[in-house]
Amino acid sequence: MALNREERETFLKEPHIAAFAVDAGAGRAPLTVPIWYQYEPDGTVWILIQADSRKNQLLSAAGRFSLMVDRLEPTIRYVSVEGPVLDTTPATREQLHEISARYLPADKVDGYVDFSWKEHGSQVVVRMRPERWLSSDLGTV
Repeated sequence: MALNREERETFLKEPHIAAFAVDAGAGRAPLTVPIWYQYEPDGTVWILIQADSRKNQLLSAAGRFSLMVDRLEPTIRYVSVEGPVLDTTPATREQLHEISARYLPADKVDGYVDFSWKEHGSQVVVRMRPERWLSSDLGTV
């Protein structure tokens, strides 16, 4: 059964790992990788990626991407969003901390942020406002 808007947004606010997909060019399937994301109260979604990554190069060319998040318990549920890139800006340490705190145990966040900030190079935040939504809750099997 399709989810209503409130159910979709509530689900995206939960810290699921997303499947990120972006057009990889003619003759190629989309680049699809797991990624952390943040869902904002205004309905935008953002991801944090390395500035010199293939993901960022493809995003610059395609101008849009999709995210799909799912779970298996207590019911089988997924939400998929797709839309244009609103903006790409240099990531701040605060944004790295915010997204890391969403996914990591509290006692691991500061160490991860220190490591990532020093070792992962320049990073960017890419924002998207979903234009298309697909969602369903398949219940229990």
